[in-house]
Amino acid sequence: MKIVFATGNPNKVREINSILGDAVEIIGLKDINCTEEIPETQGTIQGNALQKARYVKEHYGYDCFSEDTGLEIDALGGEPGVDTAFYAGPAKDADANMAKALANLKDKTNRGAQFRTVIALILNGKEHLFEGICRGEIAHERVGEGGFGYDPIFIPDGYEQTFAQMEAAAKNAISHRGKATEQLKAFLAKI
Repeated sequence: MKIVFATGNPNKVREINSILGDAVEIIGLKDINCTEEIPETQGTIQGNALQKARYVKEHYGYDCFSEDTGLEIDALGGEPGVDTAFYAGPAKDADANMAKALANLKDKTNRGAQFRTVIALILNGKEHLFEGICRGEIAHERVGEGGFGYDPIFIPDGYEQTFAQMEAAAKNAISHRGKATEQLKAFLAKI
């Protein structure tokens, strides 16, 4: 089976491919000549995931899936949430986003947080949603060189390392995106 993954983020493509393995051939937006920025204007993570998948289906005609992920920090009322990529501004600068999160938590004792990923799949004219959540806490400083995004400041429950300190396979086994992707993989295997 060949399916479009509606993302321009090569890190996400690599992560999803490592989880799905040979079950599905993933092609990216470049492979279908989609070079424009796909809108993400919904107020929820689920809404953005659906919007991106629908955009590819409507404009390019391909069955596809997309995902949207948010970091929800308890002491900040769920921020950055749907604005995770743009938390510190429109540049999608991971360093600036982490700096803002750490600054906003400076005087907070509750460092609980969760990553939430929603995958929206459009296949054979039907929409399907898969959600993965990974609880944890925000570190007091950045630690680790691996991963991407907020990985250097997120410590998953039951671990002492940040996502950025973990091997990719270990992270994928417990991460929000890994959990949602495993649901997608199981669904596709039934078809």
